[in-house]
Amino acid sequence: METLLKRFQSFKPPTLTGTESAIDCENWLEDIEQLFEALEYTEERRVKLIIHQLHGVGKSWWVSTKKALENQGTVITWAVFRTAFYQRFFPVSYRKDKGAEFANLRQGQLNIEDYVAKFTSLLKFAPHVAMNDEAQADQFINGLNPDVFTLVNTGRPNTFADALNRAKGVEAGLLRQRRAQFVPAAAKATENPQIPPPPRFDAGSSSSGKKKNFFKGKGKQFKRSRTSSSSSSSDFNQMQTGQQAGDYCTKCGGRHATEQCRGVSGLCRICNQPGHFARICPQRNSGNFQNSAAARTMLAPEKQASSVQSYQPQHPQKSRQGGSQTVSQPPKQQARVFALTEEQAQAAPDDVIAGNCYLCNFPAYVLIDTGATHTFISEKFVISHKLSAEPLTEIVSVSSPLGKGMLSITAVRNCMLQFEGHAIEIYCVVLGLSDFDCIVGIDMLTKYRATVDCFQKVVRFKPEKADEWKFYGKGSRARIPLISAIAMDNLLQKRAEGFFIYAIDTKKSSPNLVDIPVVCEFADVFPDEIPGLPPYREVDFSIELMPGTQPISKAPYRMAPIDLKELKDQLEDLLTKGYIRPSVSPWGARVLFVRKKDGSMRLCIEYRQLNKATVKNKYPLPRIDDLFDQLQGSTVYSKIDLRSGYHQLRVKDEDISKTALRTRYGHYEFVVMPFGLTNAPAVFMSLMNRVFQKYLDNFVIVFIDDILIYSKNLNDHASHLRTVLQTLRNEKLYAKLSKCELQ
Repeated sequence: METLLKRFQSFKPPTLTGTESAIDCENWLEDIEQLFEALEYTEERRVKLIIHQLHGVGKSWWVSTKKALENQGTVITWAVFRTAFYQRFFPVSYRKDKGAEFANLRQGQLNIEDYVAKFTSLLKFAPHVAMNDEAQADQFINGLNPDVFTLVNTGRPNTFADALNRAKGVEAGLLRQRRAQFVPAAAKATENPQIPPPPRFDAGSSSSGKKKNFFKGKGKQFKRSRTSSSSSSSDFNQMQTGQQAGDYCTKCGGRHATEQCRGVSGLCRICNQPGHFARICPQRNSGNFQNSAAARTMLAPEKQASSVQSYQPQHPQKSRQGGSQTVSQPPKQQARVFALTEEQAQAAPDDVIAGNCYLCNFPAYVLIDTGATHTFISEKFVISHKLSAEPLTEIVSVSSPLGKGMLSITAVRNCMLQFEGHAIEIYCVVLGLSDFDCIVGIDMLTKYRATVDCFQKVVRFKPEKADEWKFYGKGSRARIPLISAIAMDNLLQKRAEGFFIYAIDTKKSSPNLVDIPVVCEFADVFPDEIPGLPPYREVDFSIELMPGTQPISKAPYRMAPIDLKELKDQLEDLLTKGYIRPSVSPWGARVLFVRKKDGSMRLCIEYRQLNKATVKNKYPLPRIDDLFDQLQGSTVYSKIDLRSGYHQLRVKDEDISKTALRTRYGHYEFVVMPFGLTNAPAVFMSLMNRVFQKYLDNFVIVFIDDILIYSKNLNDHASHLRTVLQTLRNEKLYAKLSKCELQ
């Protein structure tokens, strides 16, 4: 043991007194464990050696704790020591506080390097974030200052490394940009002899040797030399006594202390509000701010239109004489966009046209804006549809009509805009649009020789060597106007030509029962047709009439030949199945057809008069929002839809005559519950609740003939699905596979 201890001590392991901070205690334990692992010490050796690295409070704690554990019969292992150590020196409350600190971490006045260091040190207190690289990136980006966040969040990086690299690049670019705005006149004059030097001041004497007082009161403002250029000396209007030429903010280049810089927290230097730069501040012409370098570098705002400007960080350029100069360059491009939201577009409905079309094969809501010189695409649209965006060579800054600034550093090439059977290729700048997926500007309208008819809300495209086609905007007057059903009926009676269109998805195929796990064991629950009449159940359908009600009989509706053929086929099918039988009942309701989702026709009986005379069943139907509340925490779902659910419930023998229907092909009555009766949903809901009583709100919710199975994982879901299908088999209830969604 002595040799082992000497060898261990030769590595100079850290010691602990027990008075250190919680984080230092954890670091000590991590260092000790790393040394143990490097030396490949067993747990027994670790427990024996650790006492020699504890001193003072730490040693007293372990001696007493070890004795108490041994008295309880606990075997002292390294895991036992770690648990006891964490409970004493690194409690759960401290870890929770650090976790909360990590969740609320913001960059604030830290630069990116310091922010990353603090982020990394706190990351271990949020294991759910540490284990997911994308979650780390999201947490890191959300904590950035607004000006950095806006640029980094464009194109939303998926990895922490990518987010960090972007943040560093953006911060460096913004810093260069800010320093270029605040380059002192003295520095400009030194680098470029053509720029007049700044004025010289002498607070003590003049050239004639006589002293002159250049100060007024306590303000200590220097007088400006009349011999100097007003343009070159304008940066020295407000210099404070004692500041040297190099005393500039390390963040923005301004003449103030770094810790006082508003740019560090992403605030505008004019209005102190986040979200935009000083050059595009809406208050820059209000006169409520001092004459500063930031104010002098801003552009005048456009009236009744948002301004868009592209700019790059300034770089030194060679002058004609070969010297180096650092001067602010004007924006390479200037553009504008009329409206950025639907509210702004609707405020001037005669100037913009909006409508639905397809963008990159995805449905999109598009604004045609002749006042915009660029074409924009929504950042949300790009992310949700995983479009490929590329970085711009210039940062694009957009000022909305309300004065809120937006920035973009990416664009999407080769976007296909499809409408009216045609497609055009457009180039889009990615922007944080909220109401529109795309704004088509004058650049693309000019490229495709578009003519805008604001009155008709129509845009006519006529590219070279191509036929003309049109884009119809929302509310277009050129569209065929809508008419009422009464007007349509009048036109048809006057022999106007009409068409009825019903669209179905012919490409959608039915699932194969054999390929679905668990479900393949219950093929009898998913028959092509219900096998015979349903059994008598605990709940059968009854019709209770109000006192004094007399039998009601109505003449059948007139039907089109195609409907008569369908009626005859369905009556024969119902007779074959035994669902209806010939009747001599004094009751008689009319029949009509309602088209189902799959395109087939459902035979419905008009029981309106019978329903009025029926005593209503008050059995409650569940609220949809209450059903959704049961789904919390579940991740796997299956939906089962019963086949002709109502026909799987019998009508009581004494009430069969009341279900009678009159048709051109005879008088029939239902043996099973038909569609259209007022109490049908309540009675069927009662049946389903009785059938699934044991499983309701555990892993099953039921709404009439729809069954939803929900589970937290696939293993549980397989068991739950098997239980539900077995219940359906036992109760002889059958489902329609094509309408089910099974996991």
